[in-house]
Parts: sequence; C-alpha cells; structure tokens
Amino acid sequence: MKLKPLNDRVLVKRLESEEKTAGGLYIPDTAKEKPSKGEVVAVGPGKIAENGSRVDMAVKKGDAVLFNKYAGTEIKLDGVDHLVMREEDILAIID
Repeated sequence: MKLKPLNDRVLVKRLESEEKTAGGLYIPDTAKEKPSKGEVVAVGPGKIAENGSRVDMAVKKGDAVLFNKYAGTEIKLDGVDHLVMREEDILAIID
C-alpha cells in the first residue's frame, strides 16, 4: 500500500527499542516503552502560509527523528506499524 501524507504531515516508522539496559539486563516485552525514535518514510508538500505560499518541510525521507511520546495516529501498512503526525510533533532530527 502506498501512502502520501498531505500538507505538513509526516509518515514515520518507529525504530526498535533497546532489548538490554546499560547494565546488561534484558527488558521483557511487557516492560518496554514504545520508542520515541523513528525513520521518516514519507513527507507531505508542506504547510500553506497565510499569504498562500507553501512552507517547505524541515524533514525529508530517510531522516532519523525524535518525536513526542504520544504524537501521531498509529496505522498499519503492509503489516508494519507506522505513525502519521504533524511536522510540529517532531522534536529533533538525529544525525
């Protein structure tokens, strides 16, 4: 299935969370938190400003990003969980 976000929306695939703590202990599935890191899969064309011009997106396909814990709407594409969120819900781009 292909999905093209509209306006300032971004399609993000969550990155897997850590399996082990820094001390070497394994974290069971029931205790894991949903990761707040992901990879941008698709971006919309950008928000329309009040003067009618389009504002370019700061993120692009392939960027690793950090986002709000409860950001976006969860959807399933080809059996994989993704999030559709506004660009403003993205906190940072990870280098």
